[in-house]
Amino acid sequence: MPDKTHIHSTRNEFPDDPETLGNYPAPLSPPLPPISKQIELSRAMSASSRSSLFSVSPVDVLFQDDWLIVVNKPQGVYCEAVLSSIPRIFGDTAVNSHGLGSQAKHLELHLANRLDRDTSGVMVITKSHKVAAKLVNAFTNHKVKKSYIALCIGPTPIWDKIFVKSGHGRSKFGVWRVYATSDVGRALPGGSVVKEMETSFEILSVNGQGLYKELSETMEDEKNIIVVEEKGINKYSEKKDEILVRALPQSGRTHQIRLHCQYLGIPIRGDVKYEGVYEWKGRKYDGHELHAESLSFEHPVTGLPVLIKAPLPLWASQAMSHHPSP
Repeated sequence: MPDKTHIHSTRNEFPDDPETLGNYPAPLSPPLPPISKQIELSRAMSASSRSSLFSVSPVDVLFQDDWLIVVNKPQGVYCEAVLSSIPRIFGDTAVNSHGLGSQAKHLELHLANRLDRDTSGVMVITKSHKVAAKLVNAFTNHKVKKSYIALCIGPTPIWDKIFVKSGHGRSKFGVWRVYATSDVGRALPGGSVVKEMETSFEILSVNGQGLYKELSETMEDEKNIIVVEEKGINKYSEKKDEILVRALPQSGRTHQIRLHCQYLGIPIRGDVKYEGVYEWKGRKYDGHELHAESLSFEHPVTGLPVLIKAPLPLWASQAMSHHPSP
């Protein structure tokens, strides 16, 4: 059994946070930074405009068969825009050669998984209600393995790999927050409850020095385990590094990786909602740098194992001294 690093609880970590009042559990990650509201509004407006004009290209199709089509979603586009644009590619011969065209009038397209507006990468779309139900059930029951790549800014961690276990929930004003593991199951404002949230992390590079590692089957050899019971790591360090990490969410909570990166003191670059830098080395960022690298699951119809990988975005490739060719 791996050695566990337990972080003991201290309550009311944010005394000015209204969430700490009453009998509700106290969140252990801070409220949204004041700067985030205006930036997020501007990003949402830009994404809406971009999404209204968006059309999936055949080169974005990573996999497809009679039941599924998997695409590489770009940053800054809503999932619904990707879904609605799928029928437009049916007439393209590059895709039609795989059999899409003949099915165009009979498809019942559904999103099997959702990605945040600014998250790029693997997105699965099913072609029938029946297949959708099976695959959504697989996601809900955590039978789908996922990996993500994120570029974080902060002091270099002392760990190479780590497993983080915490609570997750929505605070009084609808903001997702990290909670103590011991608070799992407790009621939150609005009637929801704190749920368990678990993520494995692996550092791939620091300040451009590092080699791309193929996705490991598991991280069961990981001995650094944080069971969250108190406030996160202080991010206010003078030293700021560029840290490329791979994240494997074991649960499927909203903003899970973004929240855990914030908690570890290495928020994702551009993620202003969770304390990520908005400006870095003279450049302003239009979104957070998080990429859905891969999905693996049992095919809902054939039962065969399926592994889908999306090419790395430019920011991820540039963060390593050696990376695979696209």
